[in-house]
Order: sequence, then C-alpha cells, then structure tokens
Amino acid sequence: MTYEKDAAAIVAAVGGEENITSLYHCITRLRFTLADRSQVDEAAVRAVPAVQAINQSGEQFQVIIGNDVPKVFDAVTTGHPGLNRKVVTADGADSDDAPVKQGGNVVDRFFGFLSQTFPPLVPAIAGAGLIKGLLALAVWLGWMSTETQNYQLLYALGDGFFYFLPILLAISAARTFKTNVFVAGALSAALVYPGLVTLLSAGDPVHFLGVPVTATTYSYTVIPSLLAVWALSWVERGLKRIMPQALHLSVVPLLSLLVVGPVTLVALGPLGSIIGEQISGGLNWLLTHGGVFSGILLGALLSLIIMTGMHAALVPFILGNLATLGSDPFLPLTYVQVMSVAGALFGVAIRARSGKVRALSLSTGLTALMGVTEPGLFGLLVPMRKVFLGSMVGGAIGGAISLGFNAQAYALVGNSGLPGLPGLAGATFGWSALAMGAAFVGSLIAVCVIGFDESPLTGGVVEPASTGTARAAEDDLATVKSPANGTVVPLDRVNDPAFSGATLGKGIAVRPSDGEIVAPFTGTVVTVFPTKHVVGLISDDGIELLVHVGIDTVELGGKGFTAHVKDGDRVRTGDPMLTVDLPAVSATHDVTTVIVVTNTPAFAGVEPVVSGTVRAGDRLLAIESLEHALEATR
Repeated sequence: MTYEKDAAAIVAAVGGEENITSLYHCITRLRFTLADRSQVDEAAVRAVPAVQAINQSGEQFQVIIGNDVPKVFDAVTTGHPGLNRKVVTADGADSDDAPVKQGGNVVDRFFGFLSQTFPPLVPAIAGAGLIKGLLALAVWLGWMSTETQNYQLLYALGDGFFYFLPILLAISAARTFKTNVFVAGALSAALVYPGLVTLLSAGDPVHFLGVPVTATTYSYTVIPSLLAVWALSWVERGLKRIMPQALHLSVVPLLSLLVVGPVTLVALGPLGSIIGEQISGGLNWLLTHGGVFSGILLGALLSLIIMTGMHAALVPFILGNLATLGSDPFLPLTYVQVMSVAGALFGVAIRARSGKVRALSLSTGLTALMGVTEPGLFGLLVPMRKVFLGSMVGGAIGGAISLGFNAQAYALVGNSGLPGLPGLAGATFGWSALAMGAAFVGSLIAVCVIGFDESPLTGGVVEPASTGTARAAEDDLATVKSPANGTVVPLDRVNDPAFSGATLGKGIAVRPSDGEIVAPFTGTVVTVFPTKHVVGLISDDGIELLVHVGIDTVELGGKGFTAHVKDGDRVRTGDPMLTVDLPAVSATHDVTTVIVVTNTPAFAGVEPVVSGTVRAGDRLLAIESLEHALEATR
C-alpha cells in the first residue's frame, strides 16, 4: 500500500508546509509542531484513510497512524522535500546537525546503515529494474529488437536510475548520515559529470594539484558514493561547529565540496571502486562457479543469514549486478528461501495434531507465500527445530537447482514471494520457478517425514486438532503476563485517546511501582524504538504486542530509559527488557504503561483477567483464538 495521497492530505489539513515548524514520528503517530494551531482542519485529518485518530498534547499535534507510521512519514517527507529540514529527532535535535546514532558494534552499525539507506530506493529500483527485466524478456522472445527507437526510449527509463545511482544513493545516504542531502547530491553528481567522464576516459594522465587522479567510471557504482557522503558528513559537522551560524548556508557547503570533492576523486572514489569490484567479483565467482555446492550451502543457510541481518551487506552488490550486468544470481535464492519456509509451514499443517499449531501454520504459511516469512520463521520454525531443519532441506534442494542452472533475477522488486515473480521474468525464469517449486515441495515432504515436537507451542500438551466438544477451560487460552509490578489501569482510563479508544488494539495498562519492565511472554522482539520507551513483540502464538512505557515519553528522547534487548532478540517470560528511572520520568510524565495487542482482529477475544495490584509475571490478558472460539460452539 502506498501513502502519497494520504501524506499530501495530512500536510494540507494541518495547514500546509508553511504551518509546520517541526515534525518527527514515534512508533505509532506523526508528531507536528505547528505555527498556528487554528489552521488545522481536524475533520479533514480524520477523513484521511491512513489516520486512526488525532490527539493534542501540549504544543504537539499528533496524527495517530499505527504500525505503518514510518511509511506515512516517508511519504510526507518524500512528497514535501522542504519538510526535510524541519525533521527533528525524538529528543528535538535538528536532523541536519546530529549524526546518526546507533548502538551496537561496528557490524551492527554497518547493517543498521544499510537498512536505513537502501529501502527508500526500493520503489525506483523495482520500477526501473522491472522495465529492464521486461525488455530483456521481450528481446528474448523476439517481440522487440534492441535497434528500435521504442526499445531505446524504454531502456532509458529503466537504465537511467542505475546510471545515475551514485547521485540518488548519495541523497538517501545523506539522510542516514544526517548531512545536507543536496550538497551530497552535488558531490556525487560530479562523479558522473559527462566532462569528467570524458576526461578520465581519454587515456591521458589526469592530476589535481600534482596528485594523480585514477581513471575510473563511477556510473552504476555504490561504494564510492557512500564513502564520499560519509566523509562529507564529518567535514560538514566539523565546519558547523567552528563557523558562525550566518555562514552555514553558503560557506559550509562551499568548503565541504572543496575539501571532500578532491579527496573523493583522488582517494575515496578509486578505493570504493576497488573494494566494490573485488568483493562483488568474489561473490559473483562463488555464485557463478560454485554451482550446486554453493546452491546447497546458501539455500540451506539463507534463513539463518537473513535472521542475523547479514544479507543486508549484499544489497550493494546485488544493485551493482543489476545495474551493470542486467541480472543477479543471488536474488533467486531469496525466493527459494521464502518457498522453503512456506513449504515447511504447510508440512506442519498437514501433520500437526494440535489445532492451535495447525491454524497457526496455515495462516503463517499463506503469509509466507506472499513474501513475509518472519511470523512463520520466528513463530514456528525457530521454536520447533526439526521444522527448521526441514525448511533447510527444501532450501538446499532449491538452491542447488537455482545456482546449478544459473538462474537469474532481472529486477529487485522488494518481494521474494508470489507477488514478486515479475522480478524473475527473463531467460532463466523456468529454472527459477523450478527451484522455487522444489524448495516448497522438498520442505513440505521433509517436515512430514522428519516429524516435529509440538510441545514448544502447546505448553507441553499436544491436543488433537478437533475433539468435537467445547474447550472453554481458561488454560486453553493464550495469555499475556504483566511486564511490571504495579496497579492495573483499565485501558479506557488511560490518558491518551489512541490507547483509551482501543484505536491501536485492545489491551490493558499498568501503573508501575518500580522501573523494571520484563517480557510478558516467550517470543521475539520485533522492534525497540530508538527512544527506548516502546518495545514491540510477537509471541510464539502469533500475538503482536506493544509495551508502551508512559504517555508522551517519546519527548524524553530516551533519557531515563535503558534497553536490555534489541530487534530480533528472543525473550522468555520474565526476561528483562527495559529499566526505567521511574522517579525521574514520573517527575515530568505519566508513567502508565500500556500493553495492547496490535493484531486484535486476528483473535476472537482479548480480555483482561486481573484488577488491582499485579506483580510482573501474573496473568494480565487472556487471548482467545478464532479456532478456539469456533470449537467452543460445537
């Protein structure tokens, strides 16, 4: 779903760009600071399809979106570039003056940088890449000649993005590095400037102030531009610290370009080209010449690689292959991985004795076919290790076929499930389809043959799929435990309409008596918001939960909060998640902690089971599955 129209309507309804003095987003809502609150048309804001509710908190006008708020925020800033200079971080720092802050080691920060820089480019990559893929298919089928003007005009539409990729990538990287996007674009534009390309390709030695400039081509490249913008971010911040504010508009960009430009042409650009060529060459050699062996290895391990985030490091080289070669051998393996997970989940559905496990495997299996494997991967395959092993068998079979027959992808369409099949359209589509089918069937058969233990999902009791009698016992219901010691607060009494009106889902709240926030069930941490006041989780039963500590505590920018978990962590009931400096936070904010089931419609019932005082680990919510409710009526 795209949000361009919704974003435009929201900006217009709050009084337009001129009325917005600053904006940012938290985990559920857009937060605007407005010059004139009277210019807001609240009815028009509420009428926007993406908007669930609105709220006024102090000087902030909040537009409540829900889980898709990052997408809406991206649409707002993309459709209104002038607002980018008004974006602030959660602690109020100007995004152009503050470097990106990420926790973890160098590897974690590198993957975090990739995950922020490349996703904004995916729509253009998908559209332009698909044009090139479809043109290649048309030529292969004999429907079009490369000599025709129609082909050449269409090819320009597809190839233009990749030719000027350094410029567009620089703009996205500048947003990640929190440096001026247009100066970054100007810096990278010099790398593909026709006059420079001609000069470097003429064959004569080129020098700058006596220093030799390496003759290389930067069109279609990735790493040189990233290195240039990284250097620019440091130089620009250093200059802003030592120069008066009045000189920031003109002198800082001037000096930044004069310093970083020559360094890029003399050192960073050639270095980036060498690094990219060597790594890309090595990976492509392995993918092209490793054949069946590499296919078996990568096909079997790709789910693990994706779970650790290591696949993000391959994005630059995939883009490079698509840009320079027109195809890539790694992407088909991601389709194989999706189908191997889906096949394993359907294998569970066939063999499962527990109705709960069967229902969960069917729902997550269908989701996996659509290209979203995380619910099934973390909810079923990881807890039931033999099922994960079965998916690895299917992945190995599909990977062997894919690389054994040199299957290629011709576009990066952002989805490796059935909706993403156009990305494989080309000369090797048949082999890709065979690899996907083999992965699905191989995983399904392997799971059925190997078998599995259902107890991790049934609490040690394997129940039949259908008993023919009602099962209304409380123990049959999934539960959410209290994440904190304190006093229970009904959700409708929470001082925030987004929560009290159940806009984001049903649930309950706890006013904590101490600062320890623990895991409310066994599952996976989906997200820890940068300001560490919100944790999103998914249980092994498929319950998507939001634990939101305090009201409007995003304004603290993380002060008073310490996170003990990170995205992707596995947690068990009672594991520490957050520590809150309760006296400090409660001095300025309501510390009521809200616990809501964000996928409430997926269940028959979400009901509180306790009131008064509660201790961490006590039953807080009972969650009744649709299957349980259906069986109870029999």
